[in-house]
Amino acid sequence: MGEQSRTVFPQEILDSWADSGLDLPALFSAGHLGERMSVRVVEASPDRVVGTMPVEGNTQPYGLLHGGASAVLAETLGSVGAMLHGGPTRIAVGVDLNCTHHRGLRSGLVTGVATPVHRGRTSATYEIAITDEQGKRVCSARLTCVIRDNPQPSA
Repeated sequence: MGEQSRTVFPQEILDSWADSGLDLPALFSAGHLGERMSVRVVEASPDRVVGTMPVEGNTQPYGLLHGGASAVLAETLGSVGAMLHGGPTRIAVGVDLNCTHHRGLRSGLVTGVATPVHRGRTSATYEIAITDEQGKRVCSARLTCVIRDNPQPSA
């Protein structure tokens, strides 16, 4: 996940996670599935998470961007935001994902931007707008995560 090391975190996030013993770029990444799909988280904070994904390699039989690929990007970005909101002693688990696909793409790079709709003590909901390289919306998604205490705290 070498590409993930380029994720930009605000200093207050780096400070709050400094004693956790966790590797933020590795923890707040797309994981193995995202790696296979070339998802890259480029900016991450509780207020805004930005990531990209190529269309090539993530298409369905008609050659269009697969809706499930858009869902993977959306859930990744919303989950990262919810995890950062929860902080180093909590975990975020997705419980509801809704995606509306607006247009098909055959090539290029899509960018997703996740912003909070609700951030509470036990849940967080993020809206994720996925756009093409011209800024046209490809997919609108909403993810709700439950936030719980980490059953296996580090250190």
